[in-house]
This record gives sequence, structure tokens and C-alpha cells, in this order.
Amino acid sequence: MPKAFGAAGRLISLVLIILLGFFSFMTTTFVVETMSVANARLRWKTREKQNEVHKATFEEKLHAAFANNHKKDDAHTEDVIEDEEENQSEEERRALLAPVNDPKRRRVDLYDITERVEMGQMASMFFNKIGWYLFYLCIVIYLYGDLAIYAAAVPKSLRDITCPVNITCNIKPSKQINLTNSSPCWGTAVNRQNAYRVYLGAFSLLLGPFVFFNVQKTKYLQLLTSLMRWVAFTIMIILAMTRITHGKGEGHPKMESITSVPNLFGVCVYSFMCQHSLPSLVTPIKNKRHLSLLVFFDFLVILVFYLVLSFTGIFCFNNKDIKDIYTLNFMDKCDPITSAKEISYFLGLFPVFTLSTNFPIIAITLRNNLKTLFHRDGYTYPWIIDRIFFPLLTIVPPIAVAFGTDDLEFLVGVTGSYAGAGIQYLVPAFLVYSARKEQRILFGPGSINKHTSPFRHTFWVYFVWIWGTLSIIFVTVNHILTKS
Repeated sequence: MPKAFGAAGRLISLVLIILLGFFSFMTTTFVVETMSVANARLRWKTREKQNEVHKATFEEKLHAAFANNHKKDDAHTEDVIEDEEENQSEEERRALLAPVNDPKRRRVDLYDITERVEMGQMASMFFNKIGWYLFYLCIVIYLYGDLAIYAAAVPKSLRDITCPVNITCNIKPSKQINLTNSSPCWGTAVNRQNAYRVYLGAFSLLLGPFVFFNVQKTKYLQLLTSLMRWVAFTIMIILAMTRITHGKGEGHPKMESITSVPNLFGVCVYSFMCQHSLPSLVTPIKNKRHLSLLVFFDFLVILVFYLVLSFTGIFCFNNKDIKDIYTLNFMDKCDPITSAKEISYFLGLFPVFTLSTNFPIIAITLRNNLKTLFHRDGYTYPWIIDRIFFPLLTIVPPIAVAFGTDDLEFLVGVTGSYAGAGIQYLVPAFLVYSARKEQRILFGPGSINKHTSPFRHTFWVYFVWIWGTLSIIFVTVNHILTKS
């Protein structure tokens, strides 16, 4: 993000990230509302099944009553029927409605989000077949881009850390040499591009096999990764602010550069991406009374953090020297930003640790989505297709892309601009539109959903559709014009 900010200019970057953060918050509330309608739909279907079971049970008892008591008079039989109906009705009330005076049972609102409903399941509930295919196609492309970014970022970080470069420290780094992929790395035999490919090959061999299995119980690993993220971001902000306040900042960012907006757009969309993970994040929350307010403050904290991180970066470092992996800027040997080498290496290796732990999880998620995309009802995959073909289909394309390019700004820009914009804007808007329509059909227009988005008017749904479509068109045209 700091590199994209430096290229696009501080004014455009400030306006665009605030705007995209607002739209991401809006579509997040759309997804939460859709989750509540999906829970209500599941709860309603469960009640219908319970009613069918009770009805079938009552009919069985009724037939048994007639069979066992066919010699008794009709009046007695009618009494039996009335008793059975009363018992059955009372049983339904006990099963479906929690009595207010019963302390052991909590009254469940129809729209309570108690069951985790993933976006794929919501798509199957509210989309037709074409919409379902388009959704899975979009999320599969996004996950492929995710894996390609991770597969390129880790080897690139390792390459830039371990490749010794002869630098004359009395000359500015931006003026002394132009490092290219053909520049020597380990002597004259291995250049930087080959070193990158060596690390990429090792990365593939070490983490690629995880896609053939299932990764479970990653709670503590994810907690450790989150802690490392907070520590690394805080250190980078403090170090950059310290250098700026001491008058050593080298950055003089321009106001705007329209040609760099497409990459900035993709980076910002990618940075605010959380919609596909909301079911796992929202469902475990116990008190969801002020969920929209909680989400708003969450986005506000994230926005402030991104702004502080990026603006300190573009004023601290010469904008031409900002790397697409921002942590590598803190490993300058000639003009070190900190005298503690341990901190420099921690920041340099930070992407290696965090991205490596997420790579197997995303790969398995993509593998499962590919299976769902190609699945046919009543068909079971053969062992070789299920255990060999789909894992290879998952891991080979992103590794091949990473072998072809290590331009992370381009990969993040393209992934965020297209598949990311689809997942973050178009899919939530279509989901909430279809969910509201389903809600009116099932429960009537007067049904009140306590998790309805603050942007409940249909105008906002249309606005997001138009915004997402125009953004993709603008990015595409700008890419074409820039290349030409």
C-alpha cells in the first residue's frame, strides 16, 4: 500500500481509500443482513420439517387408535382424536417457541445469527444457477490471485534479504545502481531472478503438499500470526515517524497521478477484503445487538491504521525507493532506520512467517471451492480426481504465475481490481437484494429484521452495482491506455 500511495499521490490516495473503505463497510453490512435472512430461512425450514414430522406422527397415532379401538364407539374415538390433537399442538409449541417464563430456554429471534452460513451456501440459497456459477468463478479467481501473491511475496522477501549487493554508501541508493533480475546475487553464477526461482521452488516443495491434506486446529497459529502483524505494523509506524520528526524524511509525494490509480484501486480493495470471511468472524460473537456499530468502528480503526502506515511511509522514504514489500525498506544497510539489526531482520522476514502460515489454509479453501464448482448431484469423484487432480489444479497455476512474474504491485492490483471488486461489491449487493426479496416472500413485507443494514434503501444496492461496474471499466480502460 505505501508504494501504491507514493505512485498515485497523496491527494488521490487519501480520497480513494476513504471512499473504498466506506463502500467496503456498506457491503459488509449487506453480507451481515444476508446472513441473518439465511439463518431465518434455515430456521423456518426446520420448523416446517418439524411440523411435517409431528403431522406424520399424529397420523400414525390416529391410524393406530382406529386399529386398536375399532370395536369402541365413535364418541370415544373422537375423544381420542381430540386428545391427540391437543397433545400434538402442545408439543409443537414446546418445540418451536421458548416460553418466556422458562429460565432454561432462551427465546430465539427468527433473524438471530446463530448458525454459520458461508457465502457459497448463501449463493446457493438466493441465486439462480447462473448466479451461483458466476459467484464461484469469481471467488475461485480471487483465491488463485491470493495464492499467486503469497507464492511471489515469500521468495521475493527471502531473495532481497539474502542477496548481497555491492553498495557504495556515500551515494544515494536510488542513484547508484539499477537492480534488475539479471543482477548478480550469489557471485556471477546466480543472478537475482534465479535466486528468486530457487526460493520459489523450495517454497512450493515445503508448503505445496499441504493442499493434499486438511489443515485443522490452527487457532494458536493464527493468534501468533495476528500478534506478529500488530507488532510489525506498530514498529514500522514508530520508526518512520521517528525519522520524519528528526528531519531525515526523504519522501516528497506528489499530489496526484491518474495513471497509477488502477493499481491503487486494486490494492485498497484487496486491503479491505473481509466479506468472504464474515460468517466465521460474525457468528461466534455473543452479543450482536450493536453489530453494525461494532463493524463501523472496526473499519474506522483499520482505515486510520492504513493511513498512518502509508503516509508515514511516503514521507519517510524516497517514493522511487519504496518497495512493493514495504518491510524491506527497513533493511537499508547504508542508512539504517534502526541500529537494532534484530528489528530489521524481523521486519524483513515478517512476510515470510505470516504469508507462509496462511498459504496452506487458502490453498485448501480454493481446493474445496473447485470441488464444489465442478460437482454434480449424485456424482462422487474418483479417488485420483479427488485426491490428486484437484490439489494439483489448485497449486500449479499460482506457482506458474509466480514463476512468470514477481511484480507484487501488479498481482495485487489485478486481483483486487477484478475478482476482489466482484467479491467486495457486486456479490454482496446481489446477495442482499435477493435475500430481501426472499424475506418478503417467506415472512411478508412487515417482517422486521434486526440486522438490516443501515443502508436499507434499494438505492444503495443500485449505487453499489453502478460503482462496482464503473470501477472495473475504468480500471480496464486505464490499464489499456497506460500500456499503449
